[in-house]
Amino acid sequence: MQWYEHYASRLWSDDLREVTKVQRWIIVPLRLLVVTTRQLIQGQLNLRAMSLVYTTLLSIVPLLAVSFSVLKGFGVHNQIEPVLMNFLAPLGPRGEELSDKIIGFVENVRVGVLGSLGLVFLLYTVVSLIQKVESSFNYVWQVERLRGLAQRFSSYMSVILIGPVLVFTALGVTATAMNNTLVQQLMHVEPFGDLIVSLSTLVPYLLVIAAFIFIYMFIPNTRVRLFPAFVGGVVAGVLWQSSGWAFAAFIATSSNYAAIYSSFAILILLLIWLYLNWLILLLGAQVAFYIQYPQYMSRRPVQLHLSNRLRERLALQVMFMVADRHLQQRDPCTSEDLVQDLGLPMQPIHHVLQLMVNAGFLSETRGDPPAYLPRRDVDTITLTELYEVVRSAGENRLLCLKTLPHQFEVEHAMEAVQRAVEDQLGSRTLKDLVRSGGEVNSPDST
Repeated sequence: MQWYEHYASRLWSDDLREVTKVQRWIIVPLRLLVVTTRQLIQGQLNLRAMSLVYTTLLSIVPLLAVSFSVLKGFGVHNQIEPVLMNFLAPLGPRGEELSDKIIGFVENVRVGVLGSLGLVFLLYTVVSLIQKVESSFNYVWQVERLRGLAQRFSSYMSVILIGPVLVFTALGVTATAMNNTLVQQLMHVEPFGDLIVSLSTLVPYLLVIAAFIFIYMFIPNTRVRLFPAFVGGVVAGVLWQSSGWAFAAFIATSSNYAAIYSSFAILILLLIWLYLNWLILLLGAQVAFYIQYPQYMSRRPVQLHLSNRLRERLALQVMFMVADRHLQQRDPCTSEDLVQDLGLPMQPIHHVLQLMVNAGFLSETRGDPPAYLPRRDVDTITLTELYEVVRSAGENRLLCLKTLPHQFEVEHAMEAVQRAVEDQLGSRTLKDLVRSGGEVNSPDST
């Protein structure tokens, strides 16, 4: 086991900024493999994939019905069936039968017969699926906040109405290009024929990868850079296509399922197939997260629980940056600006921002993403006041100073700490902090 400990210590101890490019190309994939496997073992991704399977079963017919209505206006609604059959192809011959039944359900959906209440329920079912997807992606990106209601509605409707058009347009352009006369003639000329055939086999991969890149950049309620989304899209796209072949081979060699589950076998296999696809999608998002934040690829899971000292420092830092931009009459800070400038994930920054908003120090705009402005004059916000708000964060009527026993010695020590803080900070305001260039000793945790 000595050799294992030796290489494990080398894998996690090396600073990526100090190793060569060749070593980095070896270390990063190994770390990524370990931390991603660890996430799967912990089970949270699996649970969210299962939740998405349940939501998919409820919303697949309404989703296809809405897509069918949109595509019918463009005259390409007949392409839904081949795409659905291709998705269910790994289920074998029963997949084609299932596809026909789903298309039959979709064609039987009549908006005029549903009425206003039925139409609202139809759209709600579709929107709830995308909301569950966003919630799962936010978990991966450690974001606890969904988009605002108005922003959520506009974004989701854009995906529902425009997404199918873009997907089927891409499929149509690809099919048209392959059936072009010039392309057909080139296929009989070597080596162009073999090259075109090879490219045609790559087209499904490229389309899936492009779709995943779009999803990883658009769905999470945080800023995802292009390169991490690209890496996650490539990993998930290759797994997606390859898993289809593996699942089809599994179905072909597992006739026992039909013997055990009888007519329920196709339903069981459909659940497994949906679960596998959602898990791959979330796995690609997890890869994108680790690529964007490589500091989380550590030997042990990183816990995002702020200590008292870090919460105090981060709150003061956030308020300083917001006030600095405000006094310089620059564009206000957004949460994404703070993530970029501080080099931290969204979760701890969001906690501090919400604390400052709830305490009445900051106001949140209605932009996309929202920006933050001082709610009060920065000349009236004292550092002592900020410090007290951060220290008392999380207290409630069941857990506060009043509920603790009052020991004289403890009370005396805590009062001494409070006097020391007030003596050091005095009446210094947030404006004084910004004007002095931040030259103030921020208090540590008590």
